[in-house]
Amino acid sequence: MNLDVTLEAFRMLPVGLVLTLGLTVASLAAGFALSIPLALMRTSATRCVSAPVLAYTYVFRGTPLLVQLFLIYYGIGQIDLVRHSFLWSVFREPFWCALIAFTLNTTAHTTEVFRGGFMAIPKGQVEAARSLGLSRMHTLRLVTFPLMIRIVLPAYTNEAIGMLKASSLASTITLLEVTGLARQLVSATFAPYEVFVVAGILYLSSTLCIAWLSRCLEVQLKPSARPSTTRPAAAAKKDEAAVGGHLARP
Repeated sequence: MNLDVTLEAFRMLPVGLVLTLGLTVASLAAGFALSIPLALMRTSATRCVSAPVLAYTYVFRGTPLLVQLFLIYYGIGQIDLVRHSFLWSVFREPFWCALIAFTLNTTAHTTEVFRGGFMAIPKGQVEAARSLGLSRMHTLRLVTFPLMIRIVLPAYTNEAIGMLKASSLASTITLLEVTGLARQLVSATFAPYEVFVVAGILYLSSTLCIAWLSRCLEVQLKPSARPSTTRPAAAAKKDEAAVGGHLARP
């Protein structure tokens, strides 16, 4: 093992980690925001509402991400209407093409994850919220959405980790993220073992960070992790006496 190449890889590859994490976080954030309304549409009993979302998720979950990336980067640019419009300023840039492909792909997967979470919520929880007079939007924000997140967090963590690893495909369209820089360094040093071991360490470290953050969030979302609302009996009796004295006043 060439120590000099290994040290050079440790010096050079973390620069690409900024782009790797940027693509991952941006695509996950956009996919998260898009998946919530799509998942609600997917759970709709109206076929004309759920069918388009089903078709979208079926196509993007059933085809490789690399094919989707190539179609967006190489294919859309061949359309004359795109090349002669404002869209060309977006689709000629590999970063935006990668971000669009990653977002569309993770949105499809996250939509199905969220749909399963919504379907797994006990109906009694929603009926109890309705019985309290909460509107549909308030029920979604205060009851349904928090319960859904708690249910799907492990599955969504796997999606986030998968998206981090899939970001290595951006190197195929000239983006110099971790894998792109690794390939560039290999072509200069002819030492693939040392370089890709370092790249693997960087991906593994990022994956462990995502898993750790997910674990912390999972602990915080547990009902047992919430601060107790019970107070000492003496304090409760004191409050009751104060309230009783207030009510007894003329």
